Amino acid sequence: MTKRVLLAIAGIFFFVGMLLAQDVPAGAIAAFKKGSSQELNNYLGDKVELIIQNRSAQADKKTTEGAMGTFFADNKVSGFNVNHQGKRDGSSFVIGTLTTANGDFRVNCFFKRVQNKYLIHQIRIDKTNE
Repeated sequence: MTKRVLLAIAGIFFFVGMLLAQDVPAGAIAAFKKGSSQELNNYLGDKVELIIQNRSAQADKKTTEGAMGTFFADNKVSGFNVNHQGKRDGSSFVIGTLTTANGDFRVNCFFKRVQNKYLIHQIRIDKTNE
């Protein structure tokens, strides 16, 4: 009985620790999987460097949401696979492949820690050559 209780407590601490250590918000990844600019908006910083197929702009939150909405409308998303993610100090990143009706795109998304939340400060989307 005591072993079960200790294992349960250890499991709870492990689970809570994993949630707190999450530096790339799962909701941001889910937004890419759905192709939802509205959901992605929840994770955007006030200013975002947006690079879509070699077109670069510094955009505010509203402009970024609009540009991502247009991109998702033009490229119907069928999936998003995370290839790599990591963190360093007050920043984190995710690199993935966005599968669309018009082919695959490589997505690099960079986050900064702002008031104990990780917010997107750069999104780069490039067509893959596969």
